[in-house]
Amino acid sequence: MCSSFKDYFSGHASSYAAARPDYPPALFAWLAGQAPAQELAWDCATGNGQAARALARHFGHVIATDASTEQIANAVPHPGIDYRVATAESPGLDPGSVDLATVAQAVHWFDRPRFYAAASRALRPGGLIAVWSYGLFTIDPALDAVVNHFYDDVIGPYWPPERRLIDAHYTTLDFPFDEITPPTFVMEHAWTCGQVLAYLRTWSAVQRYRRDAGHDPMMPVAEEIARLWGNATRRRVCWPLYLRAGHPA
Repeated sequence: MCSSFKDYFSGHASSYAAARPDYPPALFAWLAGQAPAQELAWDCATGNGQAARALARHFGHVIATDASTEQIANAVPHPGIDYRVATAESPGLDPGSVDLATVAQAVHWFDRPRFYAAASRALRPGGLIAVWSYGLFTIDPALDAVVNHFYDDVIGPYWPPERRLIDAHYTTLDFPFDEITPPTFVMEHAWTCGQVLAYLRTWSAVQRYRRDAGHDPMMPVAEEIARLWGNATRRRVCWPLYLRAGHPA
């Protein structure tokens, strides 16, 4: 594991796996349609294998890599997925073997010039690379205001600087490929109050706040969200996806 690997998630890999929202199936159908073939996909920084499992519905085989042994240990097994511990910059893939390379919610942590070079080597002619992220969710104005305050003012100083790329919707992300314009994709889930709070607890800034400040920042925001949640069992939670996709030049 190279020294450039920034590991903000291994310490809570099991809760991360349980609490993260799923990506829309239409995203993976579109990506498969843009790839030159559907033989091999590489999901880099796979985490719990969430994107890899969706890719396995469209590709004959998926190689899913992550630099964290803990994340790989918590990944959900699948007969079509080969999980491997490997860094983004040194994935150990055969040159020209990959139809599609994907990175979900992670490329901002990478040594991107080295990763982009590794992806370009691994992709076959006409192969596609796609990277995406999602920022703050929305529920309703009152709950959104509480979450935004928590994000910006309470745990804001504990976000790593790379988080700014997500806040800018990946528009400032360096992406040295011949880009194609993707459709608009949105993640939507009907979540309980408990699921929303579990998701907030997976945020890396919450983990850093707890470690550095010595107490849990979630208590006040959890009480306020529970108060505003009202009698509804579930509410619609939405995240816009910020997608960049293209082919090596």
